[in-house]
Amino acid sequence: MNNNKVLAWSFVVALGGFLFGFDTAVISGAEKAVQLFWSLNEFEHGLTMAIALIGTVVGAALGAYPSDRFGRKKTLFFVAALYFFSAIGTAMAQDWNIFIFFRFLGGIGVGVSSVTAPIYISEISPAGSRGKLVGLFQFNVVLGILIAYLSNYFIGQTGEESWRWMLGVQAFPALLFFVLIFLVPESPRWLLLQKGNEKQARLIMQQINSESYENDIVQIRNSQLNTVRETRLFSKTNRTPVTLAVLFAIFNQVSGINAIIYYAPRVFEMAGLGAQSSLLSSVGIGLVNFVFTLIAINFIDKVGRRKLMLIGSCGLIASLSLVSLAFFSGEVEGMTVTIYLMFYIAFFAFSQGAVIWVFISEIFPNDVRAKGQTLGSLTHWVMAAIITFCFPALTEWLGGGYTFLLFAGFMVLQLIYVLRMMPETKGTSLENMEQTINLH
Repeated sequence: MNNNKVLAWSFVVALGGFLFGFDTAVISGAEKAVQLFWSLNEFEHGLTMAIALIGTVVGAALGAYPSDRFGRKKTLFFVAALYFFSAIGTAMAQDWNIFIFFRFLGGIGVGVSSVTAPIYISEISPAGSRGKLVGLFQFNVVLGILIAYLSNYFIGQTGEESWRWMLGVQAFPALLFFVLIFLVPESPRWLLLQKGNEKQARLIMQQINSESYENDIVQIRNSQLNTVRETRLFSKTNRTPVTLAVLFAIFNQVSGINAIIYYAPRVFEMAGLGAQSSLLSSVGIGLVNFVFTLIAINFIDKVGRRKLMLIGSCGLIASLSLVSLAFFSGEVEGMTVTIYLMFYIAFFAFSQGAVIWVFISEIFPNDVRAKGQTLGSLTHWVMAAIITFCFPALTEWLGGGYTFLLFAGFMVLQLIYVLRMMPETKGTSLENMEQTINLH
């Protein structure tokens, strides 16, 4: 097996995750400056913050079509172009409507990327290392978030219109991503099952694993012939993976993670930290996220997806409860809440953060994998938009204590989901996944 080549291809495609993370987090440093620059009212400011998420929902909803119709590789070229033009457009915009348009384009890139990149990596990965390789996508997402926070911190000290550089700097990694995609092949499973191009698929699979590629091709063909070909996602055959994916995506967001990512400085200011200390604490959040994601992707194929989720669920319940208790006590101290949130981020990164894109990308049959990934990603981003939109109102209406207690309650439900419903998928080939899921 050519581990180095598969790793290199996976890392290139996972750069889409870096741009995903950077684009998601970078607006947190620019939002106040953008509001002042265009004298935005509350509705306009809210739309400015949410428009990329709306684009993400649209991108996630449409992601399966270009991925299945034109191929994983061509779709990734499209994603890179969206990121590039979004960065240039938002940085140079002199009109708020133009700014909104280019933020929307970037959001579409995030949505399509969250569908296509995990699928591609799962389809070129050997079963024994698939979790680690698909986990590279999430690793790059959190790396992008960390770099965005650091970039905002340093660029934010350069002048009045520093927000333009905060948003525009993304053009450089987007251009690099576009160039590097030329170096990766098309997904052999897509070539075989969607295009019927066995000759080219065989050449690529031979590069992936020269010892067993013939057997892999036979296994893929047999899985297609020995099952009733069901291309409808919402069918009785696919009911279990659909349920698993939708619930996983919902729980991922009702943990409150996007509220923390988008509003980190505001949460820390609620806890009594000053503006600069809040920005620096946000960098700390990004660093903890990065470190524990790195740890998780080195464990995901050893201990399995389910064990990571069990550990993470318990840790999230405890850390969110502590944050809630700190607000309820009336003795909210900035550093105490910061430490509790660091624990929260650590447990999230070690479990949900690392597992979500791996799990959703591997549980669907070959014929509906892109549609299934689209459903999971769409659910994820719809919930992200809802949580991000509602968080300021929730904290205003309920206060910090009840808001974080609500998130902790959802994590109790997640723990029940993991214990009662979630199968272990480590080491199982994509073609044998249906049997593994049905036996659980």
